[in-house]
Amino acid sequence: MLKLAGARLLEERDALLVRSVLDSAPVAACMVAARVEEAGIHPLRLGGELWGYGDKLAGMCFSGANLIPLRGGADAMRAFADRALRRRRVCSSLVGPAEQVLALWNEVAAQWGPAREIRAEQPLMVLSERPRMTPDPLVRPVRPDELDRYLPAAVAMFTEEVGVDPSSDGGAAAYRARVADLIAGGRAFARFEGGQVVFKAEIGAISRTVGQIQGVWVHPDRRSTGLGTAGTAAVADRLVRGLGRTASLYVNDYNIAARLAYRKVGFRRVGSFGTVLL
Repeated sequence: MLKLAGARLLEERDALLVRSVLDSAPVAACMVAARVEEAGIHPLRLGGELWGYGDKLAGMCFSGANLIPLRGGADAMRAFADRALRRRRVCSSLVGPAEQVLALWNEVAAQWGPAREIRAEQPLMVLSERPRMTPDPLVRPVRPDELDRYLPAAVAMFTEEVGVDPSSDGGAAAYRARVADLIAGGRAFARFEGGQVVFKAEIGAISRTVGQIQGVWVHPDRRSTGLGTAGTAAVADRLVRGLGRTASLYVNDYNIAARLAYRKVGFRRVGSFGTVLL
């Protein structure tokens, strides 16, 4: 690997530059911005490390449960790869702007590959005004006492989307805690019928200006009935009109039905994400 000026661990003295980078791309950076706004830059509070490249942060990357390269050209991606490969891999995926994700993967693939799946083109979409269609009035925040009814739907969604049961291999307690945390924060939404979840979605990350919707799922018996579209509109409306944020999400390019549904809600494409599942 070509040796370049290395990536460095960012510190509190870099806070203004970090904020400038995050503010320059608020939608793409939402996942990282939400963490930084809540916890600051110190790795112990942040739950990962922020790496920088260049004096003016020409490149920046978050390293934690996910490796998220936010900006930078080929030199920056090589520097981030060099830093990542000098330690034990802790991430389960690479995710972020497609150009950076694919370039970084190209640098680490020989040692970290093969990937379980590469999703090279995931439209990144936003909605900054009220939805074009009527939100489902029965979609509401999930209550803490409904965790056990909500959890099977969350597991089903994760398994369908990622291809791995999050409760397998000893992960049940950690995943349950993660879902409980989303519920406690008022960021898990569902429509219940007969005590069963028929639609669900979550606000996976929320920054000062953007909220990222994730985990959109409709019960298999109720698909193609409009529940997903109206339910997504309800969560987006909560973000836009209720919380004063831009609603965002990213979707697999091959999921034509979901892409059409999101456009019907009023989402428009603003870029491309990429994901490499390890």
